[in-house]
Amino acid sequence: MKQVFLVFIGGGLGSVVRYWLSLKLNNFENAIPYGTMLSNILGSLLIGLIFGYSAKSGVLTENHSLLLATGFCGGFTTFSTFAYENHLFLKSGDFFSMIPYLIITFVLSISAVFFGMYLSRLI
Repeated sequence: MKQVFLVFIGGGLGSVVRYWLSLKLNNFENAIPYGTMLSNILGSLLIGLIFGYSAKSGVLTENHSLLLATGFCGGFTTFSTFAYENHLFLKSGDFFSMIPYLIITFVLSISAVFFGMYLSRLI
């Protein structure tokens, strides 16, 4: 039960931070929802750091990983919102926003995980 609570707390905190970021960066003036994109990229970097550091040092326990990676990063990143925003781009025929948003998010998010793993070796 403690592990479920840790995921719950981390996920709630991550969701609030993502919501705040979306309020600040997602608006109708920008074609691309920068808040969602940034939360996915930063969350990917963070999860790479967490798991890389955990594998390297063994300092982080399973409970730390549940709170930080599963909970916080899971709540902070959002594939469902990303998918819905791409649906809206497709529906409106806005391919000039959809294509860069798709490519940038995928490439930078995956790269961020690898970069986080690399940075964890330097810590």
